[in-house]
Amino acid sequence: MSNILLAALIGIPLAWHLGLTAITYYDAERVGMEPRKKWVAITFCIPLFGFFIYLFERSELDYDPDEDPYRGNNFNIHPSRADDAPLRSRGDDRPDPDAEWDGDWEETTESSESDEWGTQRGEWGERDDETDDSR
Repeated sequence: MSNILLAALIGIPLAWHLGLTAITYYDAERVGMEPRKKWVAITFCIPLFGFFIYLFERSELDYDPDEDPYRGNNFNIHPSRADDAPLRSRGDDRPDPDAEWDGDWEETTESSESDEWGTQRGEWGERDDETDDSR
């Protein structure tokens, strides 16, 4: 292998690595991420990923709640989906969204045989579907 190719294969990534470490060194003090040597050590010891760790931590310092476009809004719903009812999951004990509301929610206390989350039926180690005596 020629010396020029070896220098390029080793020198270019090493120059990038030292350059990213130098950027971290100068930027950490300007942004106020103390101690600066900690961030330089992270960037130097964990090549490339350490620099991204630094960038992600640095971006958290720039948060201004007055400029946050999502502050006060839980989520946005597309107008075409605004009238969709949520899907009920298995074992869901929430009231039916399509039912008429009379001002008070009724809690369901009865459990069916297919209710997986119902009352305790069997002893420890028994499966609920094996309690049938016909076997």
